[in-house]
Amino acid sequence: MNYIILDLEFNAAYSKHRHRFVNEIIEFGAVKCDEQLNIIDTFSELVTPQISKKLNSHVSALTHITIDELKESHNTFSHVCSKFRKFLGDGVLLTWSNSDILVLMENYRYFFGNNKVSFLQYYVNLQKYCERALNYTDRHHQMGLSACAEAIGLTFEEGKLHRAYQDAELSAACFKALYNEELLKEFIYRCDDDFYSRVTFKNYNICDLKDPGVDRHQMYFNCEQCGRRALRRSKWRLKNRSFRANFRCLRCGKDFEGRIVFKRCYDHVEVIKKTAEVPPKESRRQKSEKNSTEQ
Repeated sequence: MNYIILDLEFNAAYSKHRHRFVNEIIEFGAVKCDEQLNIIDTFSELVTPQISKKLNSHVSALTHITIDELKESHNTFSHVCSKFRKFLGDGVLLTWSNSDILVLMENYRYFFGNNKVSFLQYYVNLQKYCERALNYTDRHHQMGLSACAEAIGLTFEEGKLHRAYQDAELSAACFKALYNEELLKEFIYRCDDDFYSRVTFKNYNICDLKDPGVDRHQMYFNCEQCGRRALRRSKWRLKNRSFRANFRCLRCGKDFEGRIVFKRCYDHVEVIKKTAEVPPKESRRQKSEKNSTEQ
């Protein structure tokens, strides 16, 4: 089985026909690896824009691609897709995060009127795979490609990133360095109806305590100092899409605010807990008096 690591560059183009912005693909870059993860073929194609004749200044500055280069390539999205289809064959497609696969689907839908990319058979979100392989647990920030490369000691030139082929090549190097056959099996998805439902599902925070996704058994906090279960001293309230309540550790006498988020994902609910210090009453009173004086 071959592994094809794809990276796309795209431009936010306004479609007068659809009256909305479309992330129009302007470059395909990919490497094909064999089962030993040796690069056996490469793919690099510019795409002539059909929706917009202008490039976003940020995209131009980041990629150093010019509109003249794109026009001179005489490559429509349809032509490049046909070439890439042959390059992919029956291999497994990998992209760094699912943003590129979503953009590919968006372009496929715009130009061909199909919500499903007909030539995809198997897919891996390489970012999620590498995060698991590195035991990366930061729930608030996804790991970037360059951060992953640095974490495993790969050398690369920052100035050469943000071009499709170079990013695909670096992604492949990260994949090879972190390859684990058994772990990979957990991340390979067959591109069936369930896959398209999964990849297009938008996670959201549950904001209703009566929602069945809210697990009441998770709505507790332990004292960070002694580890003992803290006593809840107020009703739960919703603020910034998280449920919050005041807690006190009876052993330490420590007051804090417990914050809990129930994030609805495609096939599970993720629970995220945080705590924030609550200043002593005297400090709060002095602060209140100070604000009153200033007003």
